[in-house]
Amino acid sequence: MHPAFSVLNLKHRMSDILAPPTIDRMLRGYSIEINPGQSNVVEAAVDRLAAGTEVFLAWIPGANPMDAIVPAARLRRAGLIPVPHVGARHLESASQLEQFAARLVGEAAIDRILVIGGDRAVAAGPYKSSLDVLRAGVFQKTGILRVAIGGFPEGNPHISSPVLNEALAAKVDFARSAGLQLSIITQFCFDANPIIAWLSDIRSRGMDVPVRVGLAGPAGIVTLARYAVRCGIGNSLHVLTENPSFAKLLTEKGPEPIIHDLQASVGRGNGASGAGIAGLHFYVFGGFNKTVDWIEAQLAARSTPAHT
Repeated sequence: MHPAFSVLNLKHRMSDILAPPTIDRMLRGYSIEINPGQSNVVEAAVDRLAAGTEVFLAWIPGANPMDAIVPAARLRRAGLIPVPHVGARHLESASQLEQFAARLVGEAAIDRILVIGGDRAVAAGPYKSSLDVLRAGVFQKTGILRVAIGGFPEGNPHISSPVLNEALAAKVDFARSAGLQLSIITQFCFDANPIIAWLSDIRSRGMDVPVRVGLAGPAGIVTLARYAVRCGIGNSLHVLTENPSFAKLLTEKGPEPIIHDLQASVGRGNGASGAGIAGLHFYVFGGFNKTVDWIEAQLAARSTPAHT
């Protein structure tokens, strides 16, 4: 067994993951999501991101998934870690999935992916859910054993909460049995409370996998509200519409207030079961450079011992 996968090292990693996070630790080692079809953004990522940063490549509905391979290879050559999305309901056939997996590994040296259901009323092919894709075993056969899945602290407008909870548990159980290194990336929220409650719930049900909390990078209120409606995060949308002062704060300070609330809640011990934030994941609704500028400014401001 490789030493990196020893039981002792695994316990140490999980101890770090489940420890109350500082704001600085949550910010460092962040991941970020971009559209692989925007070549200027891909080049900006190459120019601006530190080596080893995970860059998630969104599967845009209607796009050819193979178009993500060249950008992924470009990011890999630059020392970044590309994480392509695989939209289960967008896949047209088993052969397309097999070809996609083979090319990701062969041409871009991909070793991790994010599998999502895909916001599509009728599946384009044989895969109706992300679990269907995992069970197909295609990525395991090509050596991709690091898999991220989506988490929904505020639920999913197209799936009932009981079904959503059952599906998450099934994916965690399958990953354990299949030897996959599973992690969760959450949908973005504008309120820390649903995130903390959701984390506490999944930890109480024995799901000790790493979780990255999704946040919207700095953007205007109209832009944030548009994406909130599109993604069905109703509770967070209420924060924007019913709390003008907090909405103004989000516009002026980006997601900083949410990060503070997350750290304060977990740091107070609102349940060791509510801990487990492995890091932050940024959606660049207001623009890639604007988001990276904000992150860099936050890290620079926290480079002194006075910050937590």
